[in-house]
Amino acid sequence: IAIACSLRLPSALNFTKVRTPALYVRKAADRIAMRFLNLFAALSLYGATALAFEGDELSEVQAQAIEALQAAEGNNTFGKRDSCTLFNARVRRDWNSLSGSEKKAYTSAVNCLLTKPSKLTDFAPGARSRYDDFVAVHINQTLSIHGTGNFLTWHRYFTWAYENALRQECGYNGYQPYWNWLSYREDPSKSPMFDGSETSMSGNGVFKYHNGSTSGGGVYIPSGEGGGCVTSGPFANMTVHLGPVSPGIDGLAVNPGGPLAYNPRCLSRDISAWTSQHWMTPENVLNLTVGAAAENILTFQNELQGRFGDGFLGTHTSGHFIVNGEASDLFSSTNDPTFFLHHAMVDRVYWLWQALHLREAFNIAGTITILNTPPSRDARLDDLVIQEPNAPNRPISDLLNTLGGSPFCYIYL
Repeated sequence: IAIACSLRLPSALNFTKVRTPALYVRKAADRIAMRFLNLFAALSLYGATALAFEGDELSEVQAQAIEALQAAEGNNTFGKRDSCTLFNARVRRDWNSLSGSEKKAYTSAVNCLLTKPSKLTDFAPGARSRYDDFVAVHINQTLSIHGTGNFLTWHRYFTWAYENALRQECGYNGYQPYWNWLSYREDPSKSPMFDGSETSMSGNGVFKYHNGSTSGGGVYIPSGEGGGCVTSGPFANMTVHLGPVSPGIDGLAVNPGGPLAYNPRCLSRDISAWTSQHWMTPENVLNLTVGAAAENILTFQNELQGRFGDGFLGTHTSGHFIVNGEASDLFSSTNDPTFFLHHAMVDRVYWLWQALHLREAFNIAGTITILNTPPSRDARLDDLVIQEPNAPNRPISDLLNTLGGSPFCYIYL
């Protein structure tokens, strides 16, 4: 196993003051070698060929999560798993750790899904592909899956359904990769994910003058060096069909025929280093897993999604506005294929939080309307997560454990 390891923990975070169960919380400086030996042993069983920690300040948290899950599996304290174990679970990995051929296999499968006929043409007349089916499902439910008690599980299941579509309908043999937000955060356009090469997720859009973007809470984001059509990489000259509904970027017009009407246009981006530098910081990400925001599920998900009244975008919203362009629309951000790598990272952070907070891991909090507007009841574990036709509808209670065996059996490395 080839492992590049660079552990860098911000000095501003004091791990000795984190109030979490004794199973997994220790001082950052204590027993670190043993943690990594445990992680490396686990990696050898997963058959992973590489794990790059360079630029990932979550590496120590990742090691603690694996150790906690190993202990929980040993004493059967993490719920029913059927035949799913840590050692036969799917392994989702950082895009930057994939080989060139693995990256090409993924983008080829996405392009395949873009050519498969839609199953939702009656419901979404503008849909032209199976990929559009995912866009349509997200658009249709946006106001009941953001700022809600089902936000985390809905998007977890959505991303899993997409991964399965790539595998079952387009012959993809890998698993859903994630976008490591902390890598290349000073300038995401220089990352292997956005460099525009044949092994990237395509690059920035061509330069197009515009007056910036408005994100959650009215936070202004200055224009970058893109704004126009994506013309490099696997998704060069890609056509999107649905939305926009509520674009954040200046100059992207709302679909005149309605959210689900046919509205062909190019995939656009304006990759924003400014947004990344402001909100995608190690302190903000670590706060979610081992800091004050990790206290309970409510504080965790509120910090993750953003405190808009305070002008704080959070890692979820800022991730969409780092990509910008089509991704700036809360409803139709799914038009950009990076959506699923971003939400895999959202899910990774949720997975880390769960592993490090086993007593609260299956709790939910929040209502069933966006930011409780209009006021609504609290979400319940028996609430259905609607994903048809992309996956069977399931209650939230089925979607809390990635090692539950049905439907999920995966981890992150």
